[in-house]
Amino acid sequence: MSATSAPSPAIQPVVLARNLTQVYKISRGMFHAPDHLQAVSGVSFSVNPGKTLAVVGESGCGKSTLARMVSLIETPSSGELRLGQVDVVKASGKQRQALRRTVQLVFQNPFGSLNPRKKIGAILESPLEINTDLSAPERAKKARDMLALVGLRPEHYDRYPHMFSGGQRQRIAIARALMLRPGLIVADEPVSALDVSIQAQVLNLLADLQQELGLAYLFISHDLGVVRHIAHEVLVMYLGHAVEQGDKKTLFAQPLHPYTQALLASTPGIVGTGTAKQRLVLKGELPSPLNPPSGCVFSTRCPHVSAQCQAERPALRELAGRQVACHLAEQFIQPAAAQH
Repeated sequence: MSATSAPSPAIQPVVLARNLTQVYKISRGMFHAPDHLQAVSGVSFSVNPGKTLAVVGESGCGKSTLARMVSLIETPSSGELRLGQVDVVKASGKQRQALRRTVQLVFQNPFGSLNPRKKIGAILESPLEINTDLSAPERAKKARDMLALVGLRPEHYDRYPHMFSGGQRQRIAIARALMLRPGLIVADEPVSALDVSIQAQVLNLLADLQQELGLAYLFISHDLGVVRHIAHEVLVMYLGHAVEQGDKKTLFAQPLHPYTQALLASTPGIVGTGTAKQRLVLKGELPSPLNPPSGCVFSTRCPHVSAQCQAERPALRELAGRQVACHLAEQFIQPAAAQH
């Protein structure tokens, strides 16, 4: 490139979140003030076109709440959430309606997400019928084209959901999510209800569609074995907080938060440098989000807990190529990683 050439424009994230928080009021009856449950606490991330951010953690960590906010099912209590250049929190009703076309959901259960009384063609055409002015023949053509794109045959157009296997139904659900050509797909445990032999086929389909269409994925999962195959970056959540966040290869090679270490150690076939010498096993139950621990939210289950951990909540900070919220993270850095 010559010295006078204009620099390439910066890539615009499909979704950008800053200090995203969701607090629910829990009623305790007529004569008591409501409790406040903080389901998501100050989480920040961005996802670029053609990239996948995987959000992982145990049930109750806040990852599905995060998915509902990004997919506009819920409005954040505070923070900034941008889809393209529009701030969702400050958007008008008309703007939010338009934004809903740019982000679509793929649900966990392919057996419950498709209307059993409608043929597949009608299911796929429904988003177009609601959101566009296309004629019936135009809608039918787009639906048939989408069936081909997800690896299904033309004759499937006139069949009902009960005539398909779980893997085929999830392909149909993915096709429905793509009918409006969104830039972002929020996939909430999209393969956890499928047989292991079928999971790889659906994951490969998602990867192929991402490459072909430039899709961004927010991929919600508790299975790090699945995340290893689909993600570019990983956000690890615990009790509503981001505890470690960064490039997948960096986190998997050497996790620095004890919670990430425990998750990786419990996943067959994935053992990073930081977990090879000490097979961490999580003990105890996830604390109630109505009564979170003081200090570090992981302090009640962490094998390395110190007095500082119990008294002071660690901030998410840059360390060894990722962000980590742990007072003791330096002690888990191996010499080879410390040089980078």
